[in-house]
Amino acid sequence: MEALNVNSFILRIFAATVIAIALVSTPAAAQKKYDHGATDTEIKIGSITPYTGVFSEYGAVGRAEAAYFQMINDRGGINGRKINFVSVDDGSQVNKSVELAHKLVEQDGVLLIFSSFGSESNIAIRKYMNDKKVQLFIQTSSAAFDDPAHFPWTMGFFATYRTEGLAYANYILQNKPGAKIAVLYANSDAGKEYLAGVHDGLGRMASTMIVKEVSYDNTDATLASQIVALKSSGADVFINLAWGKFATQAIRTTYDVGWHPLQFIPNASLSIAAFLDPAGLEKAAGIITNARSKAWLHPQARSDPAVREFLDWMSKYNPQASLRDQLNVAGYERAQALVEVLKKCGDDLTRANVMKQAASLNLEIGMLRPGIRITTSPTDYQPIKQLYLIKFNGKNWVPLGQVIGIQD
Repeated sequence: MEALNVNSFILRIFAATVIAIALVSTPAAAQKKYDHGATDTEIKIGSITPYTGVFSEYGAVGRAEAAYFQMINDRGGINGRKINFVSVDDGSQVNKSVELAHKLVEQDGVLLIFSSFGSESNIAIRKYMNDKKVQLFIQTSSAAFDDPAHFPWTMGFFATYRTEGLAYANYILQNKPGAKIAVLYANSDAGKEYLAGVHDGLGRMASTMIVKEVSYDNTDATLASQIVALKSSGADVFINLAWGKFATQAIRTTYDVGWHPLQFIPNASLSIAAFLDPAGLEKAAGIITNARSKAWLHPQARSDPAVREFLDWMSKYNPQASLRDQLNVAGYERAQALVEVLKKCGDDLTRANVMKQAASLNLEIGMLRPGIRITTSPTDYQPIKQLYLIKFNGKNWVPLGQVIGIQD
């Protein structure tokens, strides 16, 4: 009987100990922290994209991002949570972007806004987003968004317009030092930033090498008068800093008026399907731009596992899109980077932690060319700082030199 009592006493002590340990450890195990837009089962992400309007071609980026997130959801989500991607159309209108930013935050309750398009639209919503302490991960290359001291909740992604301008200027100085340069640029802060990069890259030679500068507005129906004026300058180098359909118009018109200078275009206008095909591939032959991604269209690139993974994803999740549209690669890369940030957050899906993780990146994602990394810090909000030049041969883009790292 005494033995039984002792055994019973020991069992009671053991059970009490187990219960005490469970009570102590349960709060630690359940340390899940959420802000609006995150739960045990979902992460709600907002996005503002021009699916219609003057920049509608860039809607391909939003569709690619949605397709990438669908793949992630099919694989179980991020740490067990599915992505609810709320991507809305601003019609390429700044005032609509402002309205939609308020709706996404205040009514839809998103955790963050991702891949919001355009410098002007993002400038317009930046103060609101920072006042609300909601992440704004943007789809633009303006250096204005690398300003963590004043806008700690807003971060860019690509190499800046100024970096692109510096790269083109350096190439001209090295390969065509006697050039006469004509420049077309957008009449906007972003366009002027790009132009400043060209000037800075040329340095003291800018005043003699640049013979004509002409701007355009997004409301212009045609760029014919600008192209004629640039041609009349006698320039043999044309830095065509136009975006989207305006780049297409400038490429086509330049050829049609019988002007055949060495031509440069922005990274944002390199898509063969979206911008070069409409201009005419023969009219785009010889153009130089910059890139960050692997040459996924080249047959030899398919030996790269990352390229094969991208092509398989396109086939399964984005089959209606053109493989020749670089904007699909851009969406894929951006979505992949955000997924990596959210994975690092674990069960702490507060906006403060998302920003903390986004500001401590050192990633090499698959479709980026070797040597190009995504790096950030609390004082560095420009994730991609390298690029490489490519040249269009009438059918495809081919590499033109090595990776260039230019610090702004």
